[in-house]
Amino acid sequence: MPVVITPIKGYTTENLTDLKLLKLSLHPRVLRGRDSFMKEVLDKLKTKKIGVLCGGSSQEREISLRTGEAIYKALVFLGLNVSKLDVDRDIALRLAKEGIDLAFIALHGKLGEDGTIQGLLEMMGIPYTGSGVLASALALDKVYTKKVFSYHDLPMAKYKVLEKKVETPGNILGELDYPVIVKPAREGSTIGVSIVRESKGLDSAINLAFGYGDKILIEEYIQGKEITVGILGDEPLPVIEIIPKTTFYDYQAKYEPGMSKHIVPAKLPPEQYELAQSLALSAHRALSCRGATRVDMVMDRRGKIYLLEINTIPGMTETSLLPEAAAVAGIDFKQLVVKILSYALD
Repeated sequence: MPVVITPIKGYTTENLTDLKLLKLSLHPRVLRGRDSFMKEVLDKLKTKKIGVLCGGSSQEREISLRTGEAIYKALVFLGLNVSKLDVDRDIALRLAKEGIDLAFIALHGKLGEDGTIQGLLEMMGIPYTGSGVLASALALDKVYTKKVFSYHDLPMAKYKVLEKKVETPGNILGELDYPVIVKPAREGSTIGVSIVRESKGLDSAINLAFGYGDKILIEEYIQGKEITVGILGDEPLPVIEIIPKTTFYDYQAKYEPGMSKHIVPAKLPPEQYELAQSLALSAHRALSCRGATRVDMVMDRRGKIYLLEINTIPGMTETSLLPEAAAVAGIDFKQLVVKILSYALD
Protein backbone atom coordinates (compact mmCIF):
# COMPACT_ATOMS: atom_id res chain seq x y z
CA MET A 1 0.00 0.00 0.00
CA PRO A 2 1.77 3.20 -1.08
CA VAL A 3 1.84 5.82 1.65
CA VAL A 4 3.02 9.26 0.64
CA ILE A 5 4.95 10.87 3.50
CA THR A 6 6.55 14.25 2.94
CA PRO A 7 10.27 14.15 3.86
CA ILE A 8 11.04 16.20 6.96
CA LYS A 9 13.19 18.67 5.03
CA GLY A 10 10.23 19.32 2.73
CA TYR A 11 7.74 20.20 5.43
CA THR A 12 5.91 23.48 5.07
CA THR A 13 3.71 25.37 7.50
CA GLU A 14 0.87 23.14 6.31
CA ASN A 15 2.62 20.16 7.92
CA LEU A 16 3.98 21.99 10.96
CA THR A 17 1.59 20.43 13.48
CA ASP A 18 2.50 16.88 12.54
CA LEU A 19 6.18 17.70 12.13
CA LYS A 20 6.21 18.78 15.79
CA LEU A 21 4.35 15.61 16.75
CA LEU A 22 6.73 13.46 14.73
CA LYS A 23 9.84 15.06 16.24
CA LEU A 24 8.32 14.78 19.71
CA SER A 25 7.37 11.14 19.21
CA LEU A 26 10.96 10.30 18.19
CA HIS A 27 12.62 12.21 21.04
CA PRO A 28 14.73 9.80 23.17
CA ARG A 29 12.83 10.75 26.34
CA VAL A 30 9.50 10.01 24.65
CA LEU A 31 10.82 6.73 23.26
CA ARG A 32 11.98 5.68 26.73
CA GLY A 33 8.58 6.61 28.14
CA ARG A 34 6.87 4.61 25.41
CA ASP A 35 9.07 1.58 26.11
CA SER A 36 8.21 1.88 29.81
CA PHE A 37 4.48 2.09 28.97
CA MET A 38 4.74 -0.97 26.70
CA LYS A 39 6.50 -2.99 29.38
CA GLU A 40 3.95 -2.02 32.03
CA VAL A 41 0.98 -2.94 29.81
CA LEU A 42 2.60 -6.14 28.55
CA ASP A 43 3.23 -7.25 32.13
CA LYS A 44 -0.51 -6.85 32.80
CA LEU A 45 -1.49 -8.56 29.55
CA LYS A 46 0.70 -11.58 30.33
CA THR A 47 -1.69 -12.41 33.17
CA LYS A 48 -4.65 -12.52 30.74
CA LYS A 49 -6.05 -14.98 28.21
CA ILE A 50 -6.82 -12.75 25.24
CA GLY A 51 -9.43 -13.64 22.64
CA VAL A 52 -9.31 -12.00 19.22
CA LEU A 53 -12.92 -12.02 18.01
CA CYS A 54 -13.20 -11.86 14.23
CA GLY A 55 -15.12 -13.18 11.23
CA GLY A 56 -18.78 -13.20 12.16
CA SER A 57 -21.67 -13.22 9.72
CA SER A 58 -21.83 -9.65 8.44
CA GLN A 59 -21.14 -8.45 4.90
CA GLU A 60 -17.66 -7.45 6.12
CA ARG A 61 -16.67 -10.94 7.28
CA GLU A 62 -13.63 -11.29 5.00
CA ILE A 63 -12.20 -7.93 6.08
CA SER A 64 -12.78 -8.86 9.72
CA LEU A 65 -10.84 -12.10 9.25
CA ARG A 66 -7.92 -10.15 7.79
CA THR A 67 -8.04 -7.64 10.64
CA GLY A 68 -8.21 -10.43 13.22
CA GLU A 69 -5.30 -12.31 11.67
CA ALA A 70 -3.06 -9.24 11.74
CA ILE A 71 -3.90 -8.54 15.39
CA TYR A 72 -3.48 -12.21 16.36
CA LYS A 73 -0.02 -12.41 14.77
CA ALA A 74 1.08 -9.24 16.57
CA LEU A 75 -0.02 -10.62 19.95
CA VAL A 76 1.64 -13.99 19.30
CA PHE A 77 4.85 -12.18 18.37
CA LEU A 78 4.69 -10.35 21.72
CA GLY A 79 4.52 -13.69 23.52
CA LEU A 80 1.01 -13.27 24.89
CA ASN A 81 -1.54 -16.00 25.62
CA VAL A 82 -4.01 -15.48 22.79
CA SER A 83 -6.68 -17.37 20.86
CA LYS A 84 -8.35 -16.34 17.61
CA LEU A 85 -12.10 -17.00 17.59
CA ASP A 86 -14.28 -16.91 14.47
CA VAL A 87 -17.52 -15.64 15.96
CA ASP A 88 -20.67 -17.73 15.51
CA ARG A 89 -23.79 -18.53 17.53
CA ASP A 90 -21.78 -20.60 20.00
CA ILE A 91 -19.40 -17.77 20.85
CA ALA A 92 -20.53 -17.48 24.49
CA LEU A 93 -19.81 -21.17 25.12
CA ARG A 94 -16.45 -20.92 23.34
CA LEU A 95 -15.42 -17.83 25.30
CA ALA A 96 -16.16 -19.69 28.54
CA LYS A 97 -14.43 -22.88 27.38
CA GLU A 98 -11.31 -21.01 26.28
CA GLY A 99 -11.21 -19.09 29.55
CA ILE A 100 -11.06 -15.73 27.77
CA ASP A 101 -10.79 -12.84 30.21
CA LEU A 102 -9.95 -10.02 27.77
CA ALA A 103 -11.46 -9.62 24.29
CA PHE A 104 -9.97 -7.77 21.32
CA ILE A 105 -12.97 -7.14 19.08
CA ALA A 106 -11.94 -7.26 15.42
CA LEU A 107 -15.47 -7.63 14.05
CA HIS A 108 -16.93 -5.26 11.47
CA GLY A 109 -20.57 -4.54 10.67
CA LYS A 110 -23.71 -6.06 12.15
CA LEU A 111 -23.52 -8.22 15.28
CA GLY A 112 -19.95 -7.08 15.86
CA GLU A 113 -19.84 -3.32 15.58
CA ASP A 114 -23.42 -2.54 16.57
CA GLY A 115 -23.34 -3.23 20.31
CA THR A 116 -24.43 -6.88 20.08
CA ILE A 117 -21.14 -8.62 20.93
CA GLN A 118 -20.37 -5.80 23.35
CA GLY A 119 -23.59 -6.55 25.25
CA LEU A 120 -22.73 -10.25 25.42
CA LEU A 121 -19.28 -9.50 26.78
CA GLU A 122 -20.77 -7.12 29.34
CA MET A 123 -23.08 -9.90 30.56
CA MET A 124 -20.17 -12.34 30.76
CA GLY A 125 -18.00 -9.84 32.64
CA ILE A 126 -15.26 -9.89 29.99
CA PRO A 127 -13.50 -6.54 29.36
CA TYR A 128 -13.22 -5.68 25.66
CA THR A 129 -11.62 -3.21 23.31
CA GLY A 130 -13.46 -0.36 21.64
CA SER A 131 -16.65 1.49 22.39
CA GLY A 132 -19.45 0.38 24.66
CA VAL A 133 -22.90 -0.94 23.79
CA LEU A 134 -24.72 2.34 23.22
CA ALA A 135 -21.89 4.14 21.40
CA SER A 136 -21.41 1.13 19.11
CA ALA A 137 -25.13 0.91 18.30
CA LEU A 138 -25.38 4.64 17.57
CA ALA A 139 -22.25 4.77 15.45
CA LEU A 140 -23.17 1.88 13.16
CA ASP A 141 -26.59 3.37 12.44
CA LYS A 142 -25.84 6.37 10.21
CA VAL A 143 -29.24 7.95 10.88
CA TYR A 144 -28.78 7.99 14.65
CA THR A 145 -25.18 9.12 14.21
CA LYS A 146 -26.46 12.13 12.28
CA LYS A 147 -29.05 12.87 14.95
CA VAL A 148 -26.32 12.98 17.58
CA PHE A 149 -24.11 15.12 15.33
CA SER A 150 -27.03 17.48 14.75
CA TYR A 151 -27.66 17.81 18.51
CA HIS A 152 -24.02 18.83 18.97
CA ASP A 153 -24.10 21.24 15.99
CA LEU A 154 -21.45 19.28 14.09
CA PRO A 155 -21.32 19.94 10.32
CA MET A 156 -22.73 17.30 7.98
CA ALA A 157 -24.30 16.99 4.57
CA LYS A 158 -28.06 17.35 4.10
CA TYR A 159 -29.86 14.01 4.07
CA LYS A 160 -33.16 12.21 3.91
CA VAL A 161 -34.22 8.87 5.41
CA LEU A 162 -36.36 6.27 3.64
CA GLU A 163 -37.88 3.21 5.31
CA LYS A 164 -39.28 0.12 3.59
CA LYS A 165 -42.37 0.00 5.78
CA VAL A 166 -43.19 3.67 5.18
CA GLU A 167 -44.72 4.76 1.89
CA THR A 168 -42.21 6.66 -0.22
CA PRO A 169 -43.31 10.25 -0.97
CA GLY A 170 -43.80 11.37 -4.56
CA ASN A 171 -40.83 13.74 -4.38
CA ILE A 172 -38.23 11.36 -3.00
CA LEU A 173 -35.38 13.83 -2.79
CA GLY A 174 -37.36 16.64 -1.20
CA GLU A 175 -34.96 19.60 -0.85
CA LEU A 176 -31.95 17.62 -2.10
CA ASP A 177 -30.51 18.11 -5.58
CA TYR A 178 -28.48 15.75 -7.72
CA PRO A 179 -25.91 14.32 -7.33
CA VAL A 180 -26.76 12.35 -4.18
CA ILE A 181 -25.34 9.33 -2.38
CA VAL A 182 -27.68 6.47 -1.52
CA LYS A 183 -26.53 4.11 1.22
CA PRO A 184 -27.86 1.53 3.70
CA ALA A 185 -28.24 2.99 7.18
CA ARG A 186 -26.50 0.11 8.96
CA GLU A 187 -23.65 -1.15 6.80
CA GLY A 188 -19.98 -0.24 6.62
CA SER A 189 -17.17 -0.43 4.05
CA THR A 190 -19.38 1.44 1.53
CA ILE A 191 -21.38 -1.76 0.96
CA GLY A 192 -24.57 -1.03 -1.00
CA VAL A 193 -23.52 2.58 -1.68
CA SER A 194 -24.23 4.39 -4.97
CA ILE A 195 -23.60 7.87 -6.32
CA VAL A 196 -26.64 9.01 -8.32
CA ARG A 197 -26.11 11.91 -10.70
CA GLU A 198 -29.52 11.99 -12.39
CA SER A 199 -33.04 10.77 -11.77
CA LYS A 200 -32.89 7.67 -13.96
CA GLY A 201 -30.42 5.99 -11.61
CA LEU A 202 -32.26 6.71 -8.36
CA ASP A 203 -34.65 3.73 -8.25
CA SER A 204 -31.93 1.14 -8.83
CA ALA A 205 -29.71 2.76 -6.16
CA ILE A 206 -32.59 2.73 -3.67
CA ASN A 207 -33.34 -0.94 -4.42
CA LEU A 208 -29.67 -1.83 -3.98
CA ALA A 209 -29.46 -0.09 -0.61
CA PHE A 210 -32.72 -1.65 0.61
CA GLY A 211 -31.14 -5.04 -0.12
CA TYR A 212 -29.05 -4.50 3.01
CA GLY A 213 -31.70 -3.33 5.44
CA ASP A 214 -35.08 -1.68 6.00
CA LYS A 215 -33.73 1.84 6.37
CA ILE A 216 -31.60 3.83 3.93
CA LEU A 217 -30.04 7.26 3.69
CA ILE A 218 -30.07 9.64 0.75
CA GLU A 219 -27.40 12.24 1.27
CA GLU A 220 -26.23 15.28 -0.64
CA TYR A 221 -23.00 14.46 -2.49
CA ILE A 222 -20.17 16.76 -1.45
CA GLN A 223 -17.50 17.07 -4.12
CA GLY A 224 -14.08 17.52 -2.56
CA LYS A 225 -11.17 15.91 -0.71
CA GLU A 226 -11.90 12.74 1.22
CA ILE A 227 -10.08 12.87 4.56
CA THR A 228 -10.07 10.78 7.70
CA VAL A 229 -8.77 11.15 11.24
CA GLY A 230 -8.06 8.35 13.67
CA ILE A 231 -8.60 8.84 17.39
CA LEU A 232 -6.49 6.91 19.86
CA GLY A 233 -7.73 7.23 23.41
CA ASP A 234 -8.65 10.89 23.39
CA GLU A 235 -5.98 12.13 20.97
CA PRO A 236 -6.32 12.70 17.21
CA LEU A 237 -3.79 11.07 14.91
CA PRO A 238 -2.40 12.73 11.76
CA VAL A 239 -4.99 13.59 9.11
CA ILE A 240 -5.01 11.36 6.02
CA GLU A 241 -6.14 12.45 2.56
CA ILE A 242 -7.54 9.59 0.49
CA ILE A 243 -7.24 9.65 -3.30
CA PRO A 244 -9.13 6.65 -4.71
CA LYS A 245 -8.56 5.34 -8.22
CA THR A 246 -12.25 4.48 -8.41
CA THR A 247 -15.13 6.99 -8.60
CA PHE A 248 -15.14 7.27 -4.80
CA TYR A 249 -13.60 5.47 -1.83
CA ASP A 250 -15.60 2.28 -2.34
CA TYR A 251 -15.00 -1.32 -1.19
CA GLN A 252 -12.47 -1.99 -3.95
CA ALA A 253 -10.51 1.19 -3.24
CA LYS A 254 -10.46 0.41 0.49
CA TYR A 255 -9.26 -3.16 0.40
CA GLU A 256 -7.37 -3.81 -2.83
CA PRO A 257 -3.71 -2.76 -2.60
CA GLY A 258 -2.86 0.00 -5.06
CA MET A 259 -6.47 1.13 -5.59
CA SER A 260 -6.07 4.28 -3.52
CA LYS A 261 -3.29 6.63 -2.44
CA HIS A 262 -3.08 7.86 1.13
CA ILE A 263 -1.27 11.13 1.84
CA VAL A 264 -0.10 11.23 5.45
CA PRO A 265 -0.15 13.89 6.79
CA ALA A 266 -2.74 15.43 4.48
CA LYS A 267 -1.66 18.56 2.64
CA LEU A 268 -4.28 20.90 4.04
CA PRO A 269 -4.04 24.53 5.15
CA PRO A 270 -3.22 24.69 8.89
CA GLU A 271 -6.70 25.93 9.84
CA GLN A 272 -8.48 23.09 8.03
CA TYR A 273 -5.98 20.53 9.29
CA GLU A 274 -6.54 21.46 12.91
CA LEU A 275 -10.29 21.75 12.35
CA ALA A 276 -10.41 18.22 10.91
CA GLN A 277 -8.69 16.84 14.01
CA SER A 278 -10.94 18.89 16.29
CA LEU A 279 -14.12 17.74 14.53
CA ALA A 280 -13.00 14.12 14.68
CA LEU A 281 -12.43 14.35 18.42
CA SER A 282 -15.79 16.13 18.87
CA ALA A 283 -17.56 13.34 16.96
CA HIS A 284 -15.77 10.69 19.04
CA ARG A 285 -16.81 12.41 22.25
CA ALA A 286 -20.37 13.19 21.10
CA LEU A 287 -21.09 9.47 20.73
CA SER A 288 -19.17 8.64 23.94
CA CYS A 289 -16.77 6.41 22.03
CA ARG A 290 -13.66 4.98 23.63
CA GLY A 291 -10.45 3.34 22.52
CA ALA A 292 -9.64 3.64 18.83
CA THR A 293 -12.03 5.11 16.27
CA ARG A 294 -11.74 6.65 12.83
CA VAL A 295 -13.83 9.57 11.61
CA ASP A 296 -14.44 10.03 7.87
CA MET A 297 -14.99 13.49 6.42
CA VAL A 298 -15.00 15.42 3.18
CA MET A 299 -13.70 18.94 2.58
CA ASP A 300 -15.42 20.83 -0.22
CA ARG A 301 -13.75 23.21 -2.65
CA ARG A 302 -14.40 26.17 -0.34
CA GLY A 303 -12.60 24.48 2.53
CA LYS A 304 -15.71 23.56 4.55
CA ILE A 305 -15.48 20.17 6.27
CA TYR A 306 -18.44 17.82 6.63
CA LEU A 307 -18.57 14.77 8.90
CA LEU A 308 -19.64 11.58 7.15
CA GLU A 309 -19.45 8.76 9.71
CA ILE A 310 -17.46 7.26 12.54
CA ASN A 311 -15.98 3.77 12.65
CA THR A 312 -15.80 2.30 16.15
CA ILE A 313 -13.74 -0.73 15.04
CA PRO A 314 -11.38 0.56 12.35
CA GLY A 315 -9.76 -1.94 10.02
CA MET A 316 -6.28 -3.23 10.83
CA THR A 317 -5.41 -4.79 7.46
CA GLU A 318 -2.44 -4.06 5.20
CA THR A 319 -4.41 -1.29 3.46
CA SER A 320 -6.08 0.15 6.58
CA LEU A 321 -5.90 3.80 7.51
CA LEU A 322 -5.59 3.75 11.30
CA PRO A 323 -2.26 1.84 11.36
CA GLU A 324 -0.88 4.18 8.68
CA ALA A 325 -1.72 7.28 10.70
CA ALA A 326 -0.36 5.71 13.88
CA ALA A 327 2.90 4.83 12.09
CA VAL A 328 3.41 8.46 11.06
CA ALA A 329 2.86 9.41 14.72
CA GLY A 330 5.68 7.01 15.67
CA ILE A 331 3.47 4.10 16.80
CA ASP A 332 4.19 0.81 15.03
CA PHE A 333 1.56 -1.90 14.53
CA LYS A 334 2.44 -3.97 17.61
CA GLN A 335 2.49 -0.85 19.78
CA LEU A 336 -0.88 0.16 18.34
CA VAL A 337 -2.41 -3.22 19.20
CA VAL A 338 -1.05 -3.03 22.76
CA LYS A 339 -2.27 0.56 23.15
CA ILE A 340 -5.79 -0.41 22.05
CA LEU A 341 -5.78 -3.29 24.53
CA SER A 342 -4.55 -0.98 27.28
CA TYR A 343 -7.77 1.06 27.12
CA ALA A 344 -9.74 -2.13 27.92
CA LEU A 345 -7.63 -2.56 31.06
CA ASP A 346 -8.53 0.87 32.45
